[in-house]
Amino acid sequence: MSGKRVYRKELNSERLTSFRVTVKETDLWIAVNSASYDQQLPQLIEQYVWGLRRQLEQYLAAEPAFAAALGLYLVGDNAPPIAREMAVAANRVGVGPMAAVAGAFAQSVGLELLNCSPEVIVENGGDVFLKVDAPVLVGIHAGSSALSDKLALQVDPEQTPLGVCTSSGSVGPSYSAGKADAAVVVAESASLADAAATALGNSVSGPEDLEKAFSFMPEVEGICGGLLIYADQLAAWGRINLKKTGSLRED
Repeated sequence: MSGKRVYRKELNSERLTSFRVTVKETDLWIAVNSASYDQQLPQLIEQYVWGLRRQLEQYLAAEPAFAAALGLYLVGDNAPPIAREMAVAANRVGVGPMAAVAGAFAQSVGLELLNCSPEVIVENGGDVFLKVDAPVLVGIHAGSSALSDKLALQVDPEQTPLGVCTSSGSVGPSYSAGKADAAVVVAESASLADAAATALGNSVSGPEDLEKAFSFMPEVEGICGGLLIYADQLAAWGRINLKKTGSLRED
């Protein structure tokens, strides 16, 4: 996703209050129900994220192969919950566990926030966890594609909680073996959506790959749908409700 974070917009709603939490490379944009918001919440979530990072960093130091893996990886009993979540999601779609890191952090923070707010949106580098009570549009940034920032996925309340995650072979620092401008996956968990978006993007070297790239998705329980953008071409599979708009905002 774009480093400019053009998809981070204030929601046009008095119902939700947004704030930002940054810990090292983890940069979260968060929205919660305004009635549930407390001034101490950003600090509490920052501490929670520090804890997650500390657990993962210690595990990576002890198990460097975890970070280097590009395929199936079996974690041992010493793996913290965040690493185990990443590995389980990634193994289901055949990618390395680090492919799920941003989604796993978004989901972990989102589930923690649900303890104090009935509605939560957590965006982490373009990977989003949502639990909402009204329709929300999640904008799609696709680099230099003519379709970039002109389309959005509508997420309806009955679908949530879920994750909407994006991988790109042309935008951002995350590894992709493919050349898609955007590979977007909607799944029941953000960690699975993140890993599956990487797998989807890895399958695209050119426009001829767009339709067949979705072939693994029907076999993976929990994946709701996917979307690919390559230059000016688009393909989609599953439950994808597209709108002509951009950025993350309330419908």
